[in-house]
Amino acid sequence: MSKALSSTGLRWLWLVLVVIAIDFGSKMWVINNMMLHETQPLMPFLNLFYAHNYGAAFSFLADKGGWQRWFFAGIAIAIVVALLVMMYRNAASNKLTNIAYALIIGGALGNLFDRSYHGFVVDFIDFYVGDWHFATFNIADCAICIGAALVVLEGFLSPNGKPAKQKG
Repeated sequence: MSKALSSTGLRWLWLVLVVIAIDFGSKMWVINNMMLHETQPLMPFLNLFYAHNYGAAFSFLADKGGWQRWFFAGIAIAIVVALLVMMYRNAASNKLTNIAYALIIGGALGNLFDRSYHGFVVDFIDFYVGDWHFATFNIADCAICIGAALVVLEGFLSPNGKPAKQKG
């Protein structure tokens, strides 16, 4: 393993591949085994519900004629590049931050693939309580949310609000 990979946050890039593989596999299973808008109950608060999301989170800008597909793709690419640079600047030992960044990158790339290939993001996780349903989402969205929560958590854990150890 090269020094850049072993001593920097890029050491955690394997997690990006894990997120992408699980996200891709779950979406392919849904596409191949469910009809669009089909619901399969799993638990009293959780369904599989196959949906296409043409927008961003909560279908934001979904009905805007298609330009948003490339807008959100551009945002995803910018975030991935920025986080890769930040991982490169982080020490490999800064586990929490690097794991958070890897989860966000994996989720962003999973949804970017959908958006680029299909023109929409495949969503299928339907969490609900009674008649209230949360926005339908996917594994990539889960990874992004967990990664973002870890970034916030790391901010509380770092002494004096200073970032954790930087490389070099």
